[in-house]
Amino acid sequence: MRAKYVLTEVFVGLWRNVTMTIAMIITMAVSLTMLGASLMLYLQVGDMKDWYYDKVQVSVFLTSDISDLQRADLKTRLETDPAVQKVFWESKEQAYERFKQQFRDLPDLVKSIGPDSLPESFRVTLKDPNQSGAFKTALEKAAGLDTSATTDDGATASPSADPSASPSGGTGTTTTATTAAGDTKPIAGIKQVVDQKKLLEKIFSIIGSVQSMALIVSVAMGIAALLLVANTIQVAAYSKRREVAVMKLVGASNWFIQAPFVLEAVFAALLGSVLAFLALVAGKVFLMDGSLSDLNQILTPLSWGRVMLMLPIIALIGGLISSVTGWVTLRAYIKK
Repeated sequence: MRAKYVLTEVFVGLWRNVTMTIAMIITMAVSLTMLGASLMLYLQVGDMKDWYYDKVQVSVFLTSDISDLQRADLKTRLETDPAVQKVFWESKEQAYERFKQQFRDLPDLVKSIGPDSLPESFRVTLKDPNQSGAFKTALEKAAGLDTSATTDDGATASPSADPSASPSGGTGTTTTATTAAGDTKPIAGIKQVVDQKKLLEKIFSIIGSVQSMALIVSVAMGIAALLLVANTIQVAAYSKRREVAVMKLVGASNWFIQAPFVLEAVFAALLGSVLAFLALVAGKVFLMDGSLSDLNQILTPLSWGRVMLMLPIIALIGGLISSVTGWVTLRAYIKK
């Protein structure tokens, strides 16, 4: 009988303040959508970092006047370095074909670049991608490039540092050439060394900023939803103030009095959670798999499992926050 009474009062209360109930559901849906999207973005960025960092390379761009002997010597040095796992040589023609493929949607840009405009290079895959910055610095020193400025790790490179030190911390590296007298000379033919990990970190920094903005917006919308929940419950309690007073006089417990109002807030939050989940599904279908499907060539694909995971998470968060807010609001109201 009590359960039936409570449920009846829940639906009567929702219908009595239908406009505020709709506003509460919409506000909760928007805030939970932003929260779910930011959570998915956070998890997706973590997957992207693991995927891209495992494939990070150090690009060694060569000078245009490098000889066949210098190229072969540099390749041998890179392949025998204990920090290196694999070395791939890319000719000017291969670099130009890859450039045309990457920018096939920008024909004017492709036409402005000739086959001889792109340098040949060695793509170096390291055994430990986390050592890419140290490998780049050591190779630049060994090539006699200007490394007196700030390095990738934010430290100032010392010109007197030993150029034969292995980036991996091991021995036997061949990043310098040694004469019979024991003196070192720079490696010839290297124009520039690029650490792809640093480029990726800049991209992930931008994505992280977008993620932070999404979290801030979701928190702001969440606060608005909490205030709306508290206000809706107060209005509902005020409209039934005489019934509440009679129940208190006949000895009804606070739990019995508060339960219908709290359940109203929880029910509205769950409806908002369902709407938020449907919005995330629509984003997956019409954006990630639709108009923004080309991003899947850059970003790791968003799986349906991750989208489905958001439903119980946002439903739990929405229901918990609404119930706590309603309970606290009613305790303060009933004590008056």
